[in-house]
Amino acid sequence: MSKEKQSPIEGIKIKSHGLRGTLKESIELDNHTGNVRSDDEALVKFHGMYVQDDRDRREERANKKLDRLYSFMIRLRIPGGIIDADKWLKIHEVSEEYGTGVLKITTRQTIQLHGVLKHELRPTLKAFDQAKLDSIAACGDVNRNVIVSSHPLVSPIHAEIHAYADKLSKHLLPKTKAYYEIFVDGDKIYERETEKDDLYEDRYLPRKFKIAVAIPPTNDVDVFANDLGLIAIVENEELKGFNIAVGGGLSSTFGNPNTYSRLATEIGFVDSEEKVLKVAYEVLTIQRDFGNRGDRKLARLKYTVDKLSVDGFKEELEKRIGFKLEQPKPYTFTERSDIFEWQEVSKDVWYYTLFVENGVVKPNQKEFLYELAKLKLSNFIFTANQNLLLGEIATDDKVKVEELMEKFSIHKDLSELRKNSMACVALPTCPLALAEAQRYLPELVTKIEPLLLKHQLIEEDIVIRMTGCPNGCGRSYVAEIGFVGTSSGHYNLMLGGDRYGTRLNKIYKEKVNEIEILNELDKIFEVYTKERNLNETFGDFTNRKLFSYN
Repeated sequence: MSKEKQSPIEGIKIKSHGLRGTLKESIELDNHTGNVRSDDEALVKFHGMYVQDDRDRREERANKKLDRLYSFMIRLRIPGGIIDADKWLKIHEVSEEYGTGVLKITTRQTIQLHGVLKHELRPTLKAFDQAKLDSIAACGDVNRNVIVSSHPLVSPIHAEIHAYADKLSKHLLPKTKAYYEIFVDGDKIYERETEKDDLYEDRYLPRKFKIAVAIPPTNDVDVFANDLGLIAIVENEELKGFNIAVGGGLSSTFGNPNTYSRLATEIGFVDSEEKVLKVAYEVLTIQRDFGNRGDRKLARLKYTVDKLSVDGFKEELEKRIGFKLEQPKPYTFTERSDIFEWQEVSKDVWYYTLFVENGVVKPNQKEFLYELAKLKLSNFIFTANQNLLLGEIATDDKVKVEELMEKFSIHKDLSELRKNSMACVALPTCPLALAEAQRYLPELVTKIEPLLLKHQLIEEDIVIRMTGCPNGCGRSYVAEIGFVGTSSGHYNLMLGGDRYGTRLNKIYKEKVNEIEILNELDKIFEVYTKERNLNETFGDFTNRKLFSYN
């Protein structure tokens, strides 16, 4: 068990009385500020919220001696990302009444609202609760939203595998009822004895925990970027079980060589639902007991795996689960992008993927989706690539959907690069951001597209991603072209990642500005067109050409 000196947040969790802290007092009594009390800033995350402020207005407000313009981001817990039309309508209505009105699809198959003021938290969460939606454990040092390959076309038994997202989420939820007591039921008090939590105890985890379920040949969830990855093994349209991968995580810290990105390591195979749930549970208990509670920058599972060694971690896991893992089974990943355009998954059942650039639902898209939801023609599935899959549309209803698309100018003519772009929120709300991401990447892609045309690469399926800091929320470290913000207008240019998310990229140029980025890519695209091998992807080429000395 970890012996390090504990970080202050560890004490906050233990003393929080089941994640309650003084949140009720912060919300009900502290009318002089839009923030919550200092300790409560850590606790509110466990309930699916982050305290943010508008960084664009910090200087202006400081000059006027005003408090920062605080607000909250609320992230919903939607395992596997599927909701029905009624839930979409509720999300739309809540977003119109509270926050900025903008809906943001995240890389973890859910949706979040920004700009919710403190006095709006309860009515917002109560409204979601009426639609059987919640934000429990969407943030914080617990297992977060479980993601899974989104498109049913990837497997005839997609529904059977997809169901594991909800099973895992329920299995690993914290037992405390503080969320309902503070944000939904108001004065209702629960007996703490009923909240005994054998998994999280009163310490919870040392850091956040992420699970992804991949269905080969698709790796749209970037399964190896997660603390725990489950890779479905399917033979003759029958689920045989899952390969288990542990220790993935992309975040690092500039100037701290002890931090690093790491892809998960496959350690075995299990062949039943009972075993999968047991493995997931005990992986969390190992992280609970051995994870670093002294330095949060070194607290993710990847550091625990490396501290124990892969073999040592596997040995501890097998001791806790009470059985031996089998050897991993073979499989192949051949795609990672979302499947766009209309696809008939079964007779008279159609799906359509709506491109949502960097997950920001534009006003015309929001109107389109609202009108579509009112017709009750489809369900709504968030993808791990920040897009929205419209599902289970009958053949006879396709025309109605197409007419709505035309009415609201839903554009379909997009470059492959843009379809494969992804960015984190970054400025102005993320307190960690060093540079722009979602507000800038669309503009940068527009400037890269002419270079692709120039070199006859516009149809190339290149994966491009950007994050505003080294934490990697936009999964830029597993992109063929990755940008990591270092300061305003400057990024590390990362190249050499493979197309399917099984290899990390590397720094090619540090702290480059837009002109330097475009010049470098222009030169590399030219060499790629002349020197690539047959069917060699851009990521494989740059890895071979630029980093072969490694």
